[in-house]
Amino acid sequence: MKFSIGGSLKLAFRPWVEGIENIPAEGPAILASNHLSFSDSFFLPAVLDRKITFIAKSEYFTSPGVKGRLTAAFFKGVGQLPVDRSGGRGAGEAAIKSGIEVLERGELFGIYPEGTRSPDGRLYRGKPGGLARVALATGAPVIPVAMIDTEKVQPPGKIVPKMIRPGIRIGKPLDFTRYQGMEGDRFILRSVTDEVMYEIMKLSGQEYVDIYATAAKRQLADAAKAETAQAEAKRKAEAERARKAAAE
Repeated sequence: MKFSIGGSLKLAFRPWVEGIENIPAEGPAILASNHLSFSDSFFLPAVLDRKITFIAKSEYFTSPGVKGRLTAAFFKGVGQLPVDRSGGRGAGEAAIKSGIEVLERGELFGIYPEGTRSPDGRLYRGKPGGLARVALATGAPVIPVAMIDTEKVQPPGKIVPKMIRPGIRIGKPLDFTRYQGMEGDRFILRSVTDEVMYEIMKLSGQEYVDIYATAAKRQLADAAKAETAQAEAKRKAEAERARKAAAE
């Protein structure tokens, strides 16, 4: 199924790829990518000869409707692993355990260090728990990946994709074996994560923002609520002025 869907995607969108030679022909490796669009998890597997396993949120496997069924079929077909993220820390531990198991089988493991899609196209601070802990526990190399223009192919909230040619830049593998056995040190985890995010930033050309994307989404949501409340207050004030004018 991967090859049929991947072939269709490559034919329809013609994604360009740089640095494909940095993907090892065999053996474990972690592909750490920026995250601009839902379609990232389609385009990256499509351009690789090897299977890559991402930890996908369980909603992708249980969403209703035609889109939900197609999404579930694709993720199952390419071997993605559903993880229930509603359990807080337990969900994170399950994802880490799954990633380690994938790498111990000698396969490719894909991860989005930002933890969620960028809300505005900028690159946000990487979360140190998953990426760094999996890398230090396994000794697998970390390969930085930059998705380019995928947010233009399928903007958030849009079902029908636009026929825009996206790109993928794959960087040279990063070796963190010097830190193996130190996955309990939060300063080491932060250092490893920041080094990977710096390489992703260089590959993608994105503006870097030193806060988590989840915090940025909350800020944007709060700003939108405040703007809506301000507009509603203005509307009510204007309506009240009109009422008083009509009564005079």
